[in-house]
Order: sequence, then C-alpha cells, then structure tokens
Amino acid sequence: MMRFHTLIKNPADWMKGSGPHSDIVMTSRVRLARNLRGHRFPGYSSEELRVALLNEVRPVVESLPEMKDGYSEEYGTLSRIKKQVLVERHLISREHAARSTGCAVAVDRKQSLSIMINEEDHFRIQGIRPGLNLRSAYELVDRADTELESRLPYAFDSRLGYLTACPTNLGTGMRASVMLHLPALVLTDQVNQVIKAVHKIGLAVRGLYGEGTDALGNLFQISNQHTLGERESEIILQIEKVIEKVIASEQAARVKLREDNATMLHDQVGRAFAILRYAHILSSKEALNLLSMLRLGADLDIIPGCDRSVLDILLLENQPAHLQLQAKRELSAEERDALRAEITRQRLQSIEGPSNITRLQNPNPSETSNPEPSDE
Repeated sequence: MMRFHTLIKNPADWMKGSGPHSDIVMTSRVRLARNLRGHRFPGYSSEELRVALLNEVRPVVESLPEMKDGYSEEYGTLSRIKKQVLVERHLISREHAARSTGCAVAVDRKQSLSIMINEEDHFRIQGIRPGLNLRSAYELVDRADTELESRLPYAFDSRLGYLTACPTNLGTGMRASVMLHLPALVLTDQVNQVIKAVHKIGLAVRGLYGEGTDALGNLFQISNQHTLGERESEIILQIEKVIEKVIASEQAARVKLREDNATMLHDQVGRAFAILRYAHILSSKEALNLLSMLRLGADLDIIPGCDRSVLDILLLENQPAHLQLQAKRELSAEERDALRAEITRQRLQSIEGPSNITRLQNPNPSETSNPEPSDE
C-alpha cells in the first residue's frame, strides 16, 4: 500500500479530469452505507468491538482489486492535520475524522474510491468523478460493494433493504450528490429561488463540506435525502433531471450577465484577479470567493487561456490542513493567511489578466476596427 505523502502529493483524478458540464458541475459523488449482520452499529458499539471488527474487515477491503497500490490507514496512527487533509479532499467525512481507535480508511490510487470503516455505519463506500457523472460514480462503488458483499455477511432485510444506523439511509443505503459552481445565479440573486425549488421536490442543498457547512465560493451540494422504496437508478435519474435544470438556469444567468452587466462582470473578475495575484494576506473565505469569480472569468473567456484545473487545484491547496501539511507544522490563522497568499501568487504567475471588455461586448473585431471618421 502507498504512504500518505505519496497519495497527497498528486492531485486527485477527479480534479485533473474534465467531465460533462464541468464548467458548472465540479464533481459527482455516490456513497453507499453498509453494515455487517450480527454486529452492533459503530455508534452503539464498544471500542473493543470496533477494533475487532476493523481487524476482521480491513484486510478484505485492502484486497479489493480497486485498492491495488492504494492507501490504507488506521486513524490511531493519523495526526489531526492528516485526517483534516482527507476531509478537504472529500475522501472521508468530518464525523469520521473526529473518531480514532477502531476506525480506518482505504483509498484507491486515483482517489476516486474511498471506503470508510466504522463511520456511522460499518462501511461508507464512496465514488467521486468529475463533472455530471453520477452513473460512472455509482458503477465505481457498485463494483466494490458487490465484491465486499460476496465476502462479508451484510445486514439486509427483504422488506427494508440494507439496514443502516440512520433510518433515512434504509433501503438502497445510497446518497448521490453533485457539487455545483453557481456564481451567476448568486450574482443575479436567483440562487435562493433555485434552492427552494430543489427543496420542494425532496432534495437537500448543502455547502462545500456537506451538512451544516456554508456555500462558500458559490459551491453548492445537491443530494437525495431518502432511499427507502427507491431503486438506485431511479434516484440517480431524478437527481440528473434536477441538475440539468439547474445547469440550464446557471447558463442562462451567465448569458444575461454578459449581455446586461458586462462592465460589472468584468470588474468583479478583474478585482478578483488583482487581489489574488498580488495580495500578501488571504483568508480562507476570501480566497474561495475570489477564486470562484476567477473560475467564472475563465469559463467565460474573460481570463483567456486559463486552465480551469489550475484553479480547482488551488481551491484545494488553499484549505487550512493542506497549508499546514505543506509547512510541516501547525500554523496560526495569520500564518495560514500569509502562506495561502504566497501559494496563490505563485500559481497565478503564468495566467494573464482579464481581456479587454470591448472584445467581450463585440466578439467580432472587424465590427469595431477602422470605424468611419466622424463628421465633427
């Protein structure tokens, strides 16, 4: 198995690749909750029993074909910062990171598949893919789940489906979620209408790191809330239909911004670029929000030739635990803000500033070149 630093030194596969609608949909994730028959749920189990279960199932998880040359670690040997890095990479949950003895995680080499052991359930199997790719993410976790079920006795009821610690996960045990970048809907004050519409049809909208977190950087997670009585394919289809409507709304808002508020849009992107390129102090919240505007500028060609993946990687590198891992020590908030600004300045050195606004308003240069002389 690979070491922690080998895993972390490379960007996750979903950060480097591009998927369907990747300008708006950053990632698609599918998570399965599974438990073993005859064992107490982790939250109702003793430390001794959790350790015994971990010792029994961890070799099985590590032997999965998907985990060849992957990473596996028990939490008792992981520092608080390293666990937080895994949270920032969306490889483990915040709740799992808060635990220690009797808990572990296994991650494949590409960081597309992670399996948490003794989270709220005995297993949380998660697949993550770039863009609107829920079906691909589901296929990834389904293969691992099928292999685990062939080797271990799952807790399953013919009427209720897979048995889980939380009743809302009963049935398929599946939670499918999509991370969306919606700056235009925020700028045009339409995002609350979209969120209300999504809530009405039974889907949840959360922030960057899930339940209880803010939608910083104009990033929103949309996911299903219930799984009982529904097939996996039905849940995915429902979410895909909703996401496609949200994508259409964001695209329309971007067109409207360019047509009706080109100067404001260019100003926002220009200010974001200038601060990120030259600031010496950047808070986490400020950096996320400014990078969101820069990403919008790249998508609309206001920042010409900008590789979006550079900005997506920077979004991750700017997170507190990643900064402290790079510094190889714990940092104060002030030290993190200074290092965040330094890394951002370095990353953006090769990126040119915003293009001329007249080109945005008149994409065809021939329309503005060599104008007729004025009579005055």
